[in-house]
Amino acid sequence: MLKHPHSPTEMNTTDSSPTEELKSNKENTIDDDSPADWEQSADANENHAGSGEENEELDGDGGEAEAPPRAKKKPVKVDDDRLRKEHVNVVFIGHVDAGKSTIGGQIMYLTGMVDKRTLEKYEREAREKNRETWYLSWALDTNTEERDKGKTVEVGRAYFETERKHFTILDAPGHKSFVPNMIGGASQADLAVLVISARKGEFETGFEKGGQTREHAMLAKTAGVKHLVVLINKMDDSTVLWSEERFTECREKLLPYLKKCGFNVKTDLKFIPCSGLTGTFLKEPADETICSWYRGPAFIPYIDNLPSLDRSLEGPFRMPIIDRYKDMGTVVLGKVEMGIAKKGQQLVIMPNRTIVEIIQLWSDDDEVNSVGVGENVKIKLKGVEEEDVSQGFVLCDASQPCRTGKIFDAQVHIVEHKSIICAGYSAVCHIHTAAEEVTLKAIICLIDKKSREKRTARPRYVKQDQGAIMRLEAAGVICLEPFEEFPQMGRFTLRDEGKTIAIGKVLKVKE
Repeated sequence: MLKHPHSPTEMNTTDSSPTEELKSNKENTIDDDSPADWEQSADANENHAGSGEENEELDGDGGEAEAPPRAKKKPVKVDDDRLRKEHVNVVFIGHVDAGKSTIGGQIMYLTGMVDKRTLEKYEREAREKNRETWYLSWALDTNTEERDKGKTVEVGRAYFETERKHFTILDAPGHKSFVPNMIGGASQADLAVLVISARKGEFETGFEKGGQTREHAMLAKTAGVKHLVVLINKMDDSTVLWSEERFTECREKLLPYLKKCGFNVKTDLKFIPCSGLTGTFLKEPADETICSWYRGPAFIPYIDNLPSLDRSLEGPFRMPIIDRYKDMGTVVLGKVEMGIAKKGQQLVIMPNRTIVEIIQLWSDDDEVNSVGVGENVKIKLKGVEEEDVSQGFVLCDASQPCRTGKIFDAQVHIVEHKSIICAGYSAVCHIHTAAEEVTLKAIICLIDKKSREKRTARPRYVKQDQGAIMRLEAAGVICLEPFEEFPQMGRFTLRDEGKTIAIGKVLKVKE
């Protein structure tokens, strides 16, 4: 679920039970640098998010303002500037207390999205609670529970702009109890930032089995994130003091696992040392007296200069719903995965086939007339009640709705499971923003990990590190598409007992 610090209405909070989690897809290859075949083939089709071009409707702040104030030319110029900027969704992931929210808050301050006075207010309030070092994270952790405990629960959302791009920050929770929320955030991301604490003891805790560093990196990859920036945070800590040895140690321990997840070391990964608390290496390079051994780019210039995402506005509109609330109509939130939508357009909510009309559109809190692929949006709808919309429903083009079904065939890779898995096994399937219990009906065949050829038809069981084609049945009807046709709705993760058991891709929707 998303928190919206600037939203006039408070969101519902997610039910955060450990078993409710979400997401998927990655390659079965463990030994290659390069992504698996089916991932490469999907790269060509992938519409993965777009620079949502839209014509912004200029609503006066006052509400009572008549037409003349709306006709001002200056705001129109700002709108034209927005149209030129590419939208990039950045999710901050990593172990609890690595400093994700603090880095997000610092970036907002450095880019002018939070003013100094607001930050000083947060600092005073944090000092009163004996939490002096937490004040930056309060820009993203907005509710009392999160501020008191210093733990992100929901996915915080904010945005900042550079000269070339418009970035949406998705601040994911690091605690293992809130992995379902983290998966929801990662499912909307184009770029992932894995935050690692360099402090002695903290890095080891996060990276060991049971820590969230490993699981978050894998879940980001299976969500379709192509590029991963690893921020080695807390380099200014007294146990580190900008030590190159510590930076190299963290990097060398992480690389084999990230490679195993399917990230290409040469093209998909970038390691940057930083300090979230002081802002060092976030926007500007550090002085040589502080850190002489790293002379690479700082974080914001680096992501600003990444190649543009390959996006197409072609295709029917698709937006998996991550959250909804009531505000003089039903407002749904999510990331546009395909197509464009305009004010006044009729859409359909699947799988219930409810016909709705768009009353208002917002892209990162700016009211607009249209939204396009890649944008994180809020859409106010007419024709449906809030209680009739659930997370995981998909807002679709009325003439070309997405597929729905209960039974589907999938290629699945077992990541971690102590015992064997047989027909009748059930787990929670996380696919785009949906979470639904599924039962294994049959194992059709095993797949050789290296050659990826089918072998052993109708095996009785499958175990850890094996790949198989399976027939799965969901408890209810879900929205899904074959991976080859639309990767964003064809990847999934299976989770059980608070752990990610398997990842996979939909091959065929049966019924």
